[in-house]
Amino acid sequence: MPTSEHRTSSSAPLPVITPHGAFDLDSLPPLEAEIDAALTLHPGVILDAGGITFADSMFLRLIIATHHRADLRIAAPSTSVERLLHVIGADTFLRIYPTVDDARAA
Repeated sequence: MPTSEHRTSSSAPLPVITPHGAFDLDSLPPLEAEIDAALTLHPGVILDAGGITFADSMFLRLIIATHHRADLRIAAPSTSVERLLHVIGADTFLRIYPTVDDARAA
């Protein structure tokens, strides 16, 4: 079962959301709700994507929709996420960083 933690830091204006596990149609709603909640208080989020083991087209839909409505920064994407973003070309327009610290500094 996928899990997620929400971290904020006084040195970072954007909250960091750290999902873990596989994300598909059935497991995505809690992550989507967490992103939506963060965006009610902040202009964007940092998605620490290193713990995502699987992501499908519904995850991709969430990422692109979030990108269009907020400052989305993706940090340390797992191989699975990198592959998904690369295959459809989303890595050419999404803000992707090697670490959470890099995403914070951007």
